[in-house]
Amino acid sequence: MRIVGGKHRGRNLKTPQGQHVRPTSDRTRESVFNILAHAVDGFDLAGASVVDLFCGTGALGLEALSRGAAHATFLDADRTSLALAKENAAMLGEWRNVTLLKIDARRLGPPPLAARAPCTLAFLDAPYDKGLTGPALLALLNNGWIAPDGVIVAEVAAKEVLDPPRAMEVLDERTYGAARVVFLQNRT
Repeated sequence: MRIVGGKHRGRNLKTPQGQHVRPTSDRTRESVFNILAHAVDGFDLAGASVVDLFCGTGALGLEALSRGAAHATFLDADRTSLALAKENAAMLGEWRNVTLLKIDARRLGPPPLAARAPCTLAFLDAPYDKGLTGPALLALLNNGWIAPDGVIVAEVAAKEVLDPPRAMEVLDERTYGAARVVFLQNRT
């Protein structure tokens, strides 16, 4: 797995052993960032504050930093995933631009100052078919993690039902093999 664009393009990331984490593929990440850059009206990654929920390796947040985001907050309930995201950030020289929080994304409280919230971009890549994405979207919205007009990129299983909160508008939806990526915007 590698960074596919920006200043760290081509740099490899560490991945976990076994099936503990399911990282978003390079191809899917490249497509996500192309859609953000060319198909989401008014969205600008330059200087953005990003939150990466269920961060795993940190690949999505690190890709955003590589492409011009100013700060990424990585959230995961698993210590191993956070350690991996931290190691990957350090390998890229981005450790000063990240905040790591061990927290269940479904039970977010108000963001700490270090998160630089409200964020203009959020990534949610929860384990598939476990019903985690909907509650995490509500927690983002209800606790001030996502800015008005902020963009949320949620990756779910291709056939998984996703019922976003009313305040979130579906902008686009794409299927990549077993994954479906839904682009949402906060309309509060």
